[in-house]
Amino acid sequence: MGRAAPAPPLLLLLLLRAERLRGSELTFELPDNAKQCFHEEVEQGVKFSLDYQVITGGHYDVDCYVEDPVGNIIYKETKKQYDSFTYQAEVKGVYQFCFSNEFSTFSHKTVYFDFQVGDEPPILPDMGNKVTALTQMESACVTIHEALKTVIDSQTHYRLREAQDRARAEDLNSRVSYWSVGETIALFVVSFSQVLLLKSFFTEKRPVNRAIRS
Repeated sequence: MGRAAPAPPLLLLLLLRAERLRGSELTFELPDNAKQCFHEEVEQGVKFSLDYQVITGGHYDVDCYVEDPVGNIIYKETKKQYDSFTYQAEVKGVYQFCFSNEFSTFSHKTVYFDFQVGDEPPILPDMGNKVTALTQMESACVTIHEALKTVIDSQTHYRLREAQDRARAEDLNSRVSYWSVGETIALFVVSFSQVLLLKSFFTEKRPVNRAIRS
């Protein structure tokens, strides 16, 4: 008979059980005078959270509101650069959250949001009902899991900061380039005007003598 395959390590099994809570994460373009809405079905009593941030465009601000299935506005903010909102659903159904750039007439925006539904499941089986102390392997697994969550949050934060700083740098570079071109043109115009002015000083003007015929 063949030899049985070795069982996978406990740490690997516990890490594979670590499922992410249901939600969505998206970065999208929001044109001027436009509104973009998203929908998510949420069960009654389930908690959900919304985090958003404007990455590029204008004054880095946007209007945002969240509407429950019966049409009540449960969250509304105007011209916010970033914000977070957490709510426990009182009604089962489709919740709508919208981002509006209708107050802007020419500035396109780039918006990032992270919408999460529900609580994260425990990394260990029956962790909530367990009365005994965690083993060394289980404690290490929980520590690694929490560290990975921190790393993911930090990566998201720095990625957004990097995108925002890059957009500002590109905008500043464009302004400096246009200003340099304008200064160059102005310098040529002033130089040419000075040359013509100096030339006029050294140009001899001879009077024209007209013969008077008798």
